[in-house]
Amino acid sequence: MVLVGKKAPIFSADAVINGGEFVENFSLEQFIGKKHVVFFFYPLDFTFVCPTEILAFQEKLAEFEKRNVAVVGCSIDSKFSHWAWLNTELKNGGIKGVKFPLVSDLSKTISQNFDVLAGDFDYNEEGESMFVGAPVAYRGLFLIDKQGVVQHQLVNNLPLGRSIDEAIRMVDALQYFEENGEVCPANWHKGETAMKATHEGVSEYLSKK
Repeated sequence: MVLVGKKAPIFSADAVINGGEFVENFSLEQFIGKKHVVFFFYPLDFTFVCPTEILAFQEKLAEFEKRNVAVVGCSIDSKFSHWAWLNTELKNGGIKGVKFPLVSDLSKTISQNFDVLAGDFDYNEEGESMFVGAPVAYRGLFLIDKQGVVQHQLVNNLPLGRSIDEAIRMVDALQYFEENGEVCPANWHKGETAMKATHEGVSEYLSKK
């Protein structure tokens, strides 16, 4: 499912915020009209690629915050698993020091609604319910604007870690377009020349390269 251009699915779920505080009914709706959101899924707590991504987001959290962007993670683990991982030292495989919210998708409904669940429920020949595939989320990432509309999405398979610098670049591109009305060409970075969305604008941009 491509969610770009559509409203991000609504949910209300348990989460852990500020590195160890339990909250109920956490929702991305709290950011509507206030912040852009980078909402990302990862497969599981206490794994291998996942902490490298989460810690990389934390390292660049100030970059997101100065752009008025909320970073929110989500996996199918319980809030208690999130809490335990957030309170485990890095040397022991933990992510202590991470401050952005981690949402619990224990029912897997959030992953399903964002279409990043790495499998699906089915029935066998005896009519018994079963799960086919991996009951975890792919590495999905969604950039959501202040109106709650998805403007960018990326979905990686389980072994493939994401680039946090690319997530920041996409935030910069979206915010530049929103503020200036100009579009951002290939490999554009903040501070570089963008272009008008016209044939003349493209020609002018290419002639300067």
